[in-house]
Amino acid sequence: MAALTLALDAMGGDNGPSIVIEALARALEQFPQHHFIVVGDDAELAELLAAKKLSNHPRITVKHASQTVEMTDKPGYSLRAKPDSSMRVALDLVANDEAAACVSAGNTGALMTKAYFALKTLPGVLRPALMSAIPQASGKSAFVLDLGANPVCDSDTLFQFGVMGAVAAREVLGIERPRIALLNMGEEDIKGNDVVKSTAQLFQQSQLLNYIGFIEGDDLFADKADVIVCDGFVGNIALKSCEGLADLLLSNIRSNINAHWLTRWFVKLFYHRLQRSWDWLKPDHYNGASLIGLRGVVIKSHGDANTDAFFSAIQQAVEETQQDLPARIRDRVESVLLEQD
Repeated sequence: MAALTLALDAMGGDNGPSIVIEALARALEQFPQHHFIVVGDDAELAELLAAKKLSNHPRITVKHASQTVEMTDKPGYSLRAKPDSSMRVALDLVANDEAAACVSAGNTGALMTKAYFALKTLPGVLRPALMSAIPQASGKSAFVLDLGANPVCDSDTLFQFGVMGAVAAREVLGIERPRIALLNMGEEDIKGNDVVKSTAQLFQQSQLLNYIGFIEGDDLFADKADVIVCDGFVGNIALKSCEGLADLLLSNIRSNINAHWLTRWFVKLFYHRLQRSWDWLKPDHYNGASLIGLRGVVIKSHGDANTDAFFSAIQQAVEETQQDLPARIRDRVESVLLEQD
């Protein structure tokens, strides 16, 4: 496995650089050949690295950035007023081929804007999309996109999301011919708005894609599709609703377990089996949304990510970089565009 260099935006997110350094410590063990550039306030990072006994580590480089993008900053303001933010410096490292990928838990709108400005889209790609994996009833995963980068989309853009998602499903999930579906308010052809219906027609006309039709919200986890396409408005609400429900279920399970000594004993007896189920359900396990369609790998971690969640985002960045996902998407988009001519 070739050595990679990843840039970590240490100042983004709600929980500060401490969780980034903790996740970095785990990544150094998990990926003993990879290097990491940690971007942020060098004094603060030096203190955190020293606490973890990672000062002067041969595979860690600290890159100072004098500014931080706040979660309340508007994208345009952050682009104009904060050129030396940790987020922008990390993205520039990818743009200048000093790093293979960027991972950030910072402001989603700012990351989208800065990444678009620094890296540009791949040839033929109309807009980048935010994509994440969700669990399926079979134990596998499916990709959903867009999750908030593009609240309003036309049919050509949604079609390209399906193309890019299919490449990711094949390269990252190992699915030879991914099933593509459009998230809609019903499975019937007459359901949905004009944009969704027009997108369905584009998919039906393509011989290169395995389009299976519409699916509804209650089919998101039913293993009916490997790539689920929607605009960013619908996708973001669907994802946040699913995460909220998962947190509610886990909280309810914990409350019921702690309510009686017999339940606590039962859980201890079957701890390892139950732990696998809980890990499968936890949103942290699926943290790491890919900003695909750009000329580089950019992974968006949840703003409130803990150590486990940010480490999952690092893992996602490593996997997509190893598969050279941007180049694969570029080639596939070109093939589909030629098919449409």
